[in-house]
Amino acid sequence: MVSQGSPTSLLEALSSDFLACKICLEQLRVPKTLPCLHTYCQACLAQLAEGGHLRCPECREVVPVPPEGVTVFKTNFFVNGLLDLVAARAGGDLRAGKSACALCPLMGGTSTGGPATARCLDCADDLCQACADGHRCTRQTHTHRVVDLVGYRAGWYDEEARERQAAQCPQHPGEALRFLCQPCSQLLCRECRLDPHLDHPCLPLAEAVQARRPGLELLLKGVDKSLAELEAARVAEKEVLARLREQAAKVGMQVEEASERILRALLAEKQEVLGQLRAHLEAAEEAARVRLAELEGREQVAKSAATFARRVLSLGREAEILSLEGTITQRLQQLQDCPGTPGPSPCWLPHLELHPGLLDKDCHLLQLSFEYQQPQKDREKNGAGPQEGGAAQHQGEDGAKTKKQSGGVQTQSGEVTHVQKEKRAQEDEHGQTPKEDATQIQREDGAQTPKEDRAPVPRAGGGFQTQKSGRSNRRKNRKRLQSLSREPSPAPEPNQEGSHLLPKPVFFCSFPIRMPGDRWPPRITGLCPFGSREILVADEQNKVLKRFALNGDYKGTVPVPEGCSPCSVAALEDAVAFSAGARLYLIKPNGEVLWRRTLNHSQASHAVAALPNRDRVAVSVSGYVEVYNMEGSLATRFIPGGKANRGLRALVFLAAGPQGHFVGSDWQQNSLVVCDGLGHVIGEYSGPTLHGCQPGSVSVDKKGYIFLTIREINKVVVLDPKGSLLGDFLTAYHGLEKPRVTTMVDGRYLVVSLSNGTIHVFRICSPNS
Repeated sequence: MVSQGSPTSLLEALSSDFLACKICLEQLRVPKTLPCLHTYCQACLAQLAEGGHLRCPECREVVPVPPEGVTVFKTNFFVNGLLDLVAARAGGDLRAGKSACALCPLMGGTSTGGPATARCLDCADDLCQACADGHRCTRQTHTHRVVDLVGYRAGWYDEEARERQAAQCPQHPGEALRFLCQPCSQLLCRECRLDPHLDHPCLPLAEAVQARRPGLELLLKGVDKSLAELEAARVAEKEVLARLREQAAKVGMQVEEASERILRALLAEKQEVLGQLRAHLEAAEEAARVRLAELEGREQVAKSAATFARRVLSLGREAEILSLEGTITQRLQQLQDCPGTPGPSPCWLPHLELHPGLLDKDCHLLQLSFEYQQPQKDREKNGAGPQEGGAAQHQGEDGAKTKKQSGGVQTQSGEVTHVQKEKRAQEDEHGQTPKEDATQIQREDGAQTPKEDRAPVPRAGGGFQTQKSGRSNRRKNRKRLQSLSREPSPAPEPNQEGSHLLPKPVFFCSFPIRMPGDRWPPRITGLCPFGSREILVADEQNKVLKRFALNGDYKGTVPVPEGCSPCSVAALEDAVAFSAGARLYLIKPNGEVLWRRTLNHSQASHAVAALPNRDRVAVSVSGYVEVYNMEGSLATRFIPGGKANRGLRALVFLAAGPQGHFVGSDWQQNSLVVCDGLGHVIGEYSGPTLHGCQPGSVSVDKKGYIFLTIREINKVVVLDPKGSLLGDFLTAYHGLEKPRVTTMVDGRYLVVSLSNGTIHVFRICSPNS
């Protein structure tokens, strides 16, 4: 007897939809099996048959339909047996838990039969206790298996019942299928055996199964091997895709870094050239001032002598003229005999000559190339070790040098600032003085100036250097520049040193927050962690707080008071705080309002942040930070930097760090400020990385790193706990397009919302992981 502690029955081991037709979604009726081994109702298949064929709804395989119709398809006796078992278990009055005895009416008992308490697995009849005892004592049925009816309906005897109950012949009801006709491959009962298949060789079912089982098992092993190969191929394909995504993200970061280095080098070269221009102009002006002073002095002396001589000649008497004639003659001769009037000093006019590569539209400072990576399986067949193909995978890492295909770029020390190498002609570099009528090139301010005798060309270190121009240089300029050569840029700036130790983003998932019931496109104004691996989203446009799992599953909403448009939100211990207009609310997850406070009307929106212990909530109010406890009492109120900064702060975004520090985006000072719980400023950042933009949303991870959103340039940068810039964390390459607000979940996941109502989730990965 099967023990009552059996964990699962036969029907429970099968999926609940195994006996359901995938077409009508109801229990199978007259199940027919297609050659692809999918089973459907005979009537459903008849509806799908069209033009002598039908398409399997599951695997989409086209199956030809015989001329006789779908009735010719194999009947699934396996499913029929399970259906019979289901029907037997569901028999009787299930609500009352009673079933009538099947033998009592035949023995002259009550018309409906007594309550059944047992079941014969061989006869498939429900029996009362008296009939069950008699069933065990008769000569014909003493070998039958009579079991408890409650245990039978519980599924304890399913397998035993299937073994004892033979499949019934569809042509002769009541007759069990006992034989297999070998030429026809058809199951037969005794009546079928004696009629059309009398002369055919037939085998009992047990012998037929024993003869055919090895072949089926051999085929099954082959399919299992194919399944293992498919599984390995699928895993390998996922690994290749993961490596591709990882390499693409790495190259994207390198492109960002290279672009910034190129821009920095170009700006540095601009300052250098402008400095040289200023120095040349100042030196020329100083020399001109000295010469002008000398010329003006000589002119004044000559004018004075000439004026005196004219007055003597015009106004003097003869005696006076003759008495001064010698002196005047001597002086005028001295003025005439002095060196001739000098010509203008040499004027070296500045020219701007751009490097030909910058004017060549076919010259690309950054250019991608793609290397074919041989699959691991093919490499093993060719005898290559696993490390041989891995070299291409890790191109661009520190210390690696990878040469790519022609027209590509060359990497060194993890950089993509590589550009095409210039084929310079072996010509004389000693230039001659340019002519006055040299070709004019437009400079930055749009004016046309002659060429300068020194032209900027790329130099080692990522900047530019000047090169003498002459006939050889002009000959080069006539040729198309095939490529430029740039070496890696110098060491990073001080605030970016150690950037290789920064956390790195790993994309986790992305999902929209718009739900079918939303009347308007969502506008996300607040995010906060909510429970385990969940987030709470403030949709101000639809006046709702939505709950989502980190994988994007929608979990429902947190009810808010009618008419409220939640702006910023923070989750406390068993409560949710949010700002709406000039009010601060604290509600329970079921929507019950615990308290509300009126805030200063001078600020359009108020940022809300939960403190680390989740027992207090901080809100920004007109440059102040106000902290309320769970009872709604004001615990503290301060201005970052003290009262000296009254009226000088406007904290639009606010976050609390694990040490209890506050981080805020100050739109009035255009900076990010870090302060402790008393308002003492720990650090403040307003560097060039902001590019003149206002700082956006802020989040702090479990190590105290600060993640600052810069919406206008589609970036999220990372700063240390004291507010010093460390580098970029997310850029437009990661899919950022007008990011709005962010939050940190479990200190390991950065959640970023976009203006289009989409949420991106990134896992923060430490450098050593």
